[in-house]
Amino acid sequence: MERTYIKDLKNKVGEEVKICGWVDVRRDHGKLIFVDLRDMTGKVQAVALPNHKEAVAIAGTIRSEWVVEVSGKINPRPEKLVNKNEENGGIEMEIVSINVLNEATTPPLDVCGDGREIDEEIRLKYRYLDLRRPRMQKNIRNRHKVMLLTRNILEKEGFCEIETPNLTIATAEGSKNFIVPSRLEQGKFYALPQAPQQYKQLLMAAGFEKYFQFARCFRDEDTRGDRQPEFTQMDLEMSFATEEDVMRVNEKALIEIVQKIYPNKKIQQVPFPRITYKEAMEKYGSDKPDIRTDKNDPNLLAFAWIVDFPMFEKEDDGKWTFTHNPFSGTKPESYNDLMNKANVENIMAAQYDITLNGSEIGGGSIRNHRPEALRKVLEIMGFDEEKIEKEYGHMLKALGAGAPPHGGIAWGLDRLVMILENEPNIREVIAFAKTGEGKDLMMNAPSEVSAEQLKELGIELKKKTPAKKNAKK
Repeated sequence: MERTYIKDLKNKVGEEVKICGWVDVRRDHGKLIFVDLRDMTGKVQAVALPNHKEAVAIAGTIRSEWVVEVSGKINPRPEKLVNKNEENGGIEMEIVSINVLNEATTPPLDVCGDGREIDEEIRLKYRYLDLRRPRMQKNIRNRHKVMLLTRNILEKEGFCEIETPNLTIATAEGSKNFIVPSRLEQGKFYALPQAPQQYKQLLMAAGFEKYFQFARCFRDEDTRGDRQPEFTQMDLEMSFATEEDVMRVNEKALIEIVQKIYPNKKIQQVPFPRITYKEAMEKYGSDKPDIRTDKNDPNLLAFAWIVDFPMFEKEDDGKWTFTHNPFSGTKPESYNDLMNKANVENIMAAQYDITLNGSEIGGGSIRNHRPEALRKVLEIMGFDEEKIEKEYGHMLKALGAGAPPHGGIAWGLDRLVMILENEPNIREVIAFAKTGEGKDLMMNAPSEVSAEQLKELGIELKKKTPAKKNAKK
């Protein structure tokens, strides 16, 4: 007998079927033993009756989270016992036989409830159990639906999904890089990408014109509660594009995601409003303002584009730095100032952010596709010729080889799904999340490595010197 998924049982009334899954709850009522069973598609109530003695005997031994194979007949529930709040509330499975596929130790945390009352460190340590709860199953499955729909939307728009490397070179993009030592070339290191920024621009130089991917990004940042050392971007780039072109594609995709996956939610304003950076700071005191008309409505989505950003800002030491990344281009009216390195504080970037309910969920820009323009940006930031050639020489060569005008955007996928799912932080929509301090409590990472591994890599760790105690006077 083939396995039947629980979601299909309502179409099998009067038939004998086999299901596989987990014991959700077992309730012993003496002569009757009720067992709630679940698989990835749903739950169903099953009952072991006295006329199936062997089934009753096994049902009396099973416990929550045991993995079982159950055969039985699907019967309609009596009218007075129908539960209209459950998908399978109108049926019941009469157990004929039970085959225990794997027993389970007593779970260290309840996986049936919402889980919010449980200490988060416990949930992360036993994440493979925590993910069994209905809320987490819904979050991760809806994340998949968002990704799948996005892929389909972009494919119809002519985009090509292309993977880019995770072993690359360290670049200045705002955060510290995670460094990976090379065993074959001792003393040299790879870096994990903070974003696929350079690769996606190189793909434009390569003539693909429309690229996207769900990219893994790595940033070694200081401890912050709602950040992860690795996260996912929906990364997109397109050639011969204006700001309007990029914003149109993204706005269309976001609207379709809400309409098809979250139809219970309402978008406050379509087309999305456009707010200048200057207006946002003056009116709201933030470049990611929450413009909802009713902030108590969890199903109200207020998207907004923030535009017209300054290209540069001063650091504490008085040097200029980029506000977005060094590859952003300028507004056409600021191009001459960039090339003359004049009026720097008023140079405007062709940059745009997309915000949702007070969070930035994406950001992008039209890029500098001419090598001389990128060089001017780096010079304004104080890079000398040697540093420019060492860190950005490959990009300057690529742009000088006939790169078309291009621009793009990246969504913070984790943050977008978090808001759509009404969750308080991104850890609730990431399957195997780390703590706010960047620790993987399930795998115990980061961890020490053996002396042999360090020797292979040509690395020697300095011994920590104990702090000196104050001498007694």
